[in-house]
Amino acid sequence: MAAPALDPVSTADRLAAAGERVTRQRLLVADALAAVGRRVTAQDLYDRLRRRDPRIGRATVFRTLEALVVAGVARRLEQDGHVYGYVACRPEHHHHLACDRCGRVEEIEEAYITPVAERLAADRGFKVDDARLDFYGLCARCAVEVGSVSSSG
Repeated sequence: MAAPALDPVSTADRLAAAGERVTRQRLLVADALAAVGRRVTAQDLYDRLRRRDPRIGRATVFRTLEALVVAGVARRLEQDGHVYGYVACRPEHHHHLACDRCGRVEEIEEAYITPVAERLAADRGFKVDDARLDFYGLCARCAVEVGSVSSSG
């Protein structure tokens, strides 16, 4: 599933709960990020927002993205060239599948990761308290388009 549209009320609540200020511009940035539906760089998001609101500043967009990450409203994903892309996130704990070709990001549930944490506990005695995993590769559509679907990893 792609990143869902964010509810402005829950976005405001999540910002406030994280100790971040709730402003019209922050909600505008969060809404624009959710509307993109894929990983987007801060500069690309700024360019999109400038078309809607020419008064919004570049620094505002960049700082707001970081505030959204702190509040759990967005996630920062690494891209080639040491550039970050951002994606809107729902509040539940989850992980990401990020397509290197089209930029699409899917959220996956914790249930995919639980067996790994359980095995680490059994094999290594390590108790996982938190995990943030992002898997990079090709989404199903891009894999089909480039003909690289395989059952091996």
